[in-house]
Amino acid sequence: MVALMILGALGLLVSAAKAQDCSPLQPAAQLKIAEGYTAQVILNGLTYPRGLVFDTAGNLLISEQGGSGIRRVVLTESGESVCVASSNQLIPDASLNHGIAFSQDGATLFVSSMETVFAYPYDVEAGTVGTAKTVINGMRRGGHSTRTLLAPVTAPDILLVSHGSESNIDNATTDIATGRSIIKSFSIAELLASTTPTNYASGGETLGWGLRNSVGVGEDPTTGGIWSVENSADQIQRSGVDLHNEGPAEEMNYHGVVSDAANPMKGLNYGYPACFAAWQTSNIPSNAGITIGSQFGGVAGTPYEQVTSRTSAAEVDEFCRTERQGPRTVFPSHTAPLDIKFKEDGSAAYVSFHGSWNRSPPDGYRLGKIDFADGQPVANVSSTTAVEYILENPDNTVCPGACFRPVGLAFDTQGRLFMTSDQTGELFVITGV
Repeated sequence: MVALMILGALGLLVSAAKAQDCSPLQPAAQLKIAEGYTAQVILNGLTYPRGLVFDTAGNLLISEQGGSGIRRVVLTESGESVCVASSNQLIPDASLNHGIAFSQDGATLFVSSMETVFAYPYDVEAGTVGTAKTVINGMRRGGHSTRTLLAPVTAPDILLVSHGSESNIDNATTDIATGRSIIKSFSIAELLASTTPTNYASGGETLGWGLRNSVGVGEDPTTGGIWSVENSADQIQRSGVDLHNEGPAEEMNYHGVVSDAANPMKGLNYGYPACFAAWQTSNIPSNAGITIGSQFGGVAGTPYEQVTSRTSAAEVDEFCRTERQGPRTVFPSHTAPLDIKFKEDGSAAYVSFHGSWNRSPPDGYRLGKIDFADGQPVANVSSTTAVEYILENPDNTVCPGACFRPVGLAFDTQGRLFMTSDQTGELFVITGV
């Protein structure tokens, strides 16, 4: 077991409260960090910081949810530490709430609201943006609000946009035409050249659907493989048995190489709203054949009979296992993974677990590492120990109100991992990854 150190409010995490002199900044909440890693708070007072991305000059752009728009943070080195030289609002748009990505040349900044994706010309030297252009619209205003953006390094003309469900069990998403619970790909060149915005539901190409709420979307830079992390359903029941505290599992799903025209994963359905992955199996009624990580159905309130044309639990479960794409890794229920980023050599993925809102006791609120080899997770899908947790709250009973809640992740060119915590309004840098 990884040895753990507790770093608390004694100021053992050093960062930059005052950007000019890199004076120490104490974390808002006590932290538990695995041996071999360091964590520093380098900026606080942010307004629910969510997604983050580096520009081509190494400056950090952060999407702040709750009215502040996009912030530009200029970093500087001080000895062996990184700290903040300046922090300023770049785009004052209260509708922007999560998604942020750069085109591969760094000249275009994409940001998203619940309904729209905007493109801004970006001047990296001046640190300014030009006039916004609406490139994608028609996304539904309701339910899950984030619209995650990713411009893969290995597919420079592609912008991926993830759209979650409108409700906990969004039965209408059995129809792909709803444009919800889906990840779509769009040509950046076509978006920028078009004189009118592209409608999300009818435009683009489907990378994967049947994905309840894939807030985290990331790329393995060594293979070009696209991965998403799934926030699964709340309050589920099967045959009158309440399963919600230990089920269903959160998921890590694989979508293949987006630049590969023959990608066999392209367009697959991952099961929602009829099928879910199992975490705890012993309390699932009629659980023959259900294993950790396998898909099952028959959940109250879902359209499984219409989707599968089968009625018994065993028949529905078989449909979910054989005719829907299952996850590659599963996580504990309600831990809410919100981002996934890979090391440059592809040896590990890091996932931020934002934490539960309705589980007893609370769970999540940590940063995890998943080992990879040859483009795939090392652990089997049935493993309950696939994640090494490197940054945690020492006492989850005080969560979510009095602990850090990780959201966005980004690696810099030196291999340091930057992370936002929306609950505490902080920006962290983590080394040893």
